[in-house]
Amino acid sequence: MTKIVFMGTPDFSVPVLRMLHEEGYDIIAVVTQPDRPVGRKRVLTHPPVKEEALRLGLSVLQPERLRSSEELASLIEMKPDLIVTAAYGQILPKDLLEVPHLGCINVHASLLPKYRGGAPIHQAVIDGEAETGVTIMYMVEKLDAGDIISQIKIPILEEDNTGILFEKLSVAGTELLKETLPSIIEGTNERIPQDEKYVSFAGNITREQEKIDWSKGGNDIFNQIRGLFPWPGAYSVFQGENVKIWKAEKTDVTSTASPGTIVKLLKDKLIIKTGDDTSVAITELQPAGKKRLSAEEFLNGVGAKWNEGDQFE
Repeated sequence: MTKIVFMGTPDFSVPVLRMLHEEGYDIIAVVTQPDRPVGRKRVLTHPPVKEEALRLGLSVLQPERLRSSEELASLIEMKPDLIVTAAYGQILPKDLLEVPHLGCINVHASLLPKYRGGAPIHQAVIDGEAETGVTIMYMVEKLDAGDIISQIKIPILEEDNTGILFEKLSVAGTELLKETLPSIIEGTNERIPQDEKYVSFAGNITREQEKIDWSKGGNDIFNQIRGLFPWPGAYSVFQGENVKIWKAEKTDVTSTASPGTIVKLLKDKLIIKTGDDTSVAITELQPAGKKRLSAEEFLNGVGAKWNEGDQFE
């Protein structure tokens, strides 16, 4: 039986691990990130993959840094036939990449060679892409640069955000891996080199990318807000304080006001002028130190002091 080490961390990875177990593969170890403090009370919390692995009765390793850990030596000694990764969050060292005779494969949430890196789903939405997908690929030392084994495309709908696409791509990636694994094990799969001319990158989201620039067009700002939902969230500055902008809609309201100006306060929306002839309608937001609120809740409370003509920085 093929011995597999699985490596993954967030919710995206859980269905992949579950599928491998349900299909009867011999999962000799699960590697995930260490437990981290979560929430305001900083409660030490298992990553989702650890929760699932423990439920399935699988052995779990959690090295802080895989490259310089005792766990690395342990994994090498296990001599797995195949390593499967899905959003693990660390780069695999060369010593480990060379161990499995069937190779190391990754479930990557983009249509490689587009969007190599750690935030391909976020970036695809922020960039207003019409489609994205999942690539099953061989891993090499260079980031997300290995040969492509199989791919599946998924349309990005206007109502999609990063959270919705994470779920869609997790399901699609799991099914694609299920279909692809037998050919990898049998050695009959395709190996398609990536065309370097079409490479683009999607690094982890920075604080700078979270801040809304109201001089940009309405469509760009709408995509930024939904691309950063439900984490880490877009934000703007109002009267010197940060305000998270969680959800927004497109609107046909036009105005000659300066970008960032509140041009209309409706019952359940704040209409904000952008850098072109359009505006966006904020429907969910969170002032500094407050809880997340619908625009209606906000305007009936803290936001009652906000006025048309006030401006975001």
